[in-house]
Amino acid sequence: MTVDVLRRPALADRRARLAVAVLFFTNGALFANLLPRYPQIKADLGIGNAAYGLAVAAFPAGAITAGLAAGILVRRFGSARVAVGGTLLTGVGILAAGLADSVVVFAAALFLAGAMDAFTDVAQNAHGLRVQRRYGRSIINSFHAIWSIGAVTGGSMAAAAIALGVARGPHLLFSAVVFSVAACVALRHCLPGPETEAEPAAEKGAEPAAEKGAEPAAQTGAEDCAPSPLRVPAAGLRTGWVLAALVLIATAGTLVEDAGMSWATLYLSDSLHATAALAASGYVALVGAQFVGRIVGDRLVDRFGQRAVARSGALIAAVGMGLALAVPTVPGTVLGFAAAGFGVATLVPAAMHEADELPGLKPGSGLTLVSWLMRLGFLLSPPVVGLVADATSLRVGLLVVPLAGVLVLLCAGVLRPRRS
Repeated sequence: MTVDVLRRPALADRRARLAVAVLFFTNGALFANLLPRYPQIKADLGIGNAAYGLAVAAFPAGAITAGLAAGILVRRFGSARVAVGGTLLTGVGILAAGLADSVVVFAAALFLAGAMDAFTDVAQNAHGLRVQRRYGRSIINSFHAIWSIGAVTGGSMAAAAIALGVARGPHLLFSAVVFSVAACVALRHCLPGPETEAEPAAEKGAEPAAEKGAEPAAQTGAEDCAPSPLRVPAAGLRTGWVLAALVLIATAGTLVEDAGMSWATLYLSDSLHATAALAASGYVALVGAQFVGRIVGDRLVDRFGQRAVARSGALIAAVGMGLALAVPTVPGTVLGFAAAGFGVATLVPAAMHEADELPGLKPGSGLTLVSWLMRLGFLLSPPVVGLVADATSLRVGLLVVPLAGVLVLLCAGVLRPRRS
């Protein structure tokens, strides 16, 4: 172990870590304030499930469209500034979506929010990896756990606003202002200097992060945070199959997340006739359980291996949500969404980590492909579930959750087993 790993982080580094944590928190909280309002927006706009599914798919469509441009902005303006700027504009898009008086405006506002959210996502991860390199050890997972706390907080704020009868406009304006101010304050404590500056670990001759088995910081920093998937060289047949399986695993995780984001509140309120405030608890339960899964996930992986953890989580998600759909009750459905969130907590990080270490690919290429392609789950899931719901019922459409668990069970063999 190098001296750099053991050194105590400087005060500026600790402040930067807190600042990045604030950025992740605000990113999770902003959009979560809108999600419990979806049933009201759908009812006010007078649209069916299919049109609603297409409209909410505008958010991931915006993220996919803008995703590759994030790297250019980070290199030009710096990751911290892009993260904060994206946060401010995400708040504007969410407020516009909440006040939309037509489905076109609603979808356009979500497209803007999704595009800005993609900028924030790439930039805050890039800055978090800068801080991680200064720490000399992995801390990136803690930021994602804090994102989950932010999402729970945002969903709870929305549920409280609904219970108190606060209109969407004042509620979402308050949310946008509070979290935008928090992000601007965090900017003052982010790391200064360009993204290409030499970090202390590199200056002291420490091993690159990838060689030390840490998160792929050096390969996913500002220079490569959004490389084109088209640059991936041809790999062996086995590598291609493994990469495809990893994409399916990551996509399964996003399908479950989207079910909570786009449909949990609607299913509880419309199909199970829960009150508006109680209906918000489905998404909150999913994200809260996902946070718990991320907190304990590293220890479980170290003890049992990523393959066993993924399979166990997939089984929990499939059985938990399957039972909730088979015997539909409000408490059972909330618990079903919680089981789904806990079960998929480690899937996306696991797929990204495995893809980044695939042989025959340039550094960061596998990670980029998985990150890019898994967004299709967010893009395709809402309209598909909406079409199924209109043809049958939303209860049938939500079978995508247990089916995602089955998909992971079939593909998890490509993940690493327990270390001997």
